Amino acid sequence: MEDQIKNSFNLLSEKLLGWFNAFVNNLPNLFIAIIVLVIFYYLSNYAAKLVKRLISKRIHQDSLVNIISKITTILVLAAGLFLALGVLNLSRTLETLIGAAGVSGLVIGLALQGTLSNTFAGIVLSFRKSIELGHWVETNGFSGEVIEISLKNFVVKEADNNMVMIPNKSILENPVKNYSLTSKMRVSFNCGVGYESDLEFVEKLTKETIAKAFPNIENTEQVEFYYQEFGSSSIDFLCRFWIEGDKAIYKLRAINTAIIEIKKAFDKNAINIPFPIRTLQFDNDLSLNKDAKPSE
Repeated sequence: MEDQIKNSFNLLSEKLLGWFNAFVNNLPNLFIAIIVLVIFYYLSNYAAKLVKRLISKRIHQDSLVNIISKITTILVLAAGLFLALGVLNLSRTLETLIGAAGVSGLVIGLALQGTLSNTFAGIVLSFRKSIELGHWVETNGFSGEVIEISLKNFVVKEADNNMVMIPNKSILENPVKNYSLTSKMRVSFNCGVGYESDLEFVEKLTKETIAKAFPNIENTEQVEFYYQEFGSSSIDFLCRFWIEGDKAIYKLRAINTAIIEIKKAFDKNAINIPFPIRTLQFDNDLSLNKDAKPSE
């Protein structure tokens, strides 16, 4: 029994001594590996800043610039890690890590399909020139200014100053209306005049009023006017014109100005803008019998 204990102790001592000798022999390589990792850490930061500065001159989309700089950092750090493992003569360990990373990547990819699809969608959106930061867009029932395009969410700031985070996948799979791609937008509004009105004069007055209210409209021919139907209490018409603007707020302001000016012009020229009137008619004469007693 004592001999077995001594043999086990000797084997353990020899094993620990061997590990210690191996550690001492590889101590220079360990220091070199640590130095390599430190150098590549600072090198990755410098490379990311350099790439960001170079591509920002050609690419004006901040989200795409940030993604490229992050990818640069990851690649440089990965190169430093592989080189450090090579210095430590851990090539087999490196191959094992690569194989395990492949299997783990497959498992993680299957488990995180939704997250990865949003990530790839974010990369695709970052390369799209039709959607950039600062654009005013409308998509998935939300409308606002594009604040951020990350690897996960598409962030929109609505007119009420609330932030809406939409998954990138939903942006790619649904239509997007971008108000900022063009410098002009069409404004339209509906109104109605009384049946006693001079329709030709109403059309002329409306076009002249709109042309005077907006500086970019040079003449009345640029204002569209169409009577649409005989309504229940008015003859309804549609008026359309173009304004300079790339955000939805400009459209709201234009409609507000148009309604105010049209109301002033119609009031000045005694043109009635009727509102629905409901008339109640009773064909039967109603009589009250004060002496009548309620039935019991």
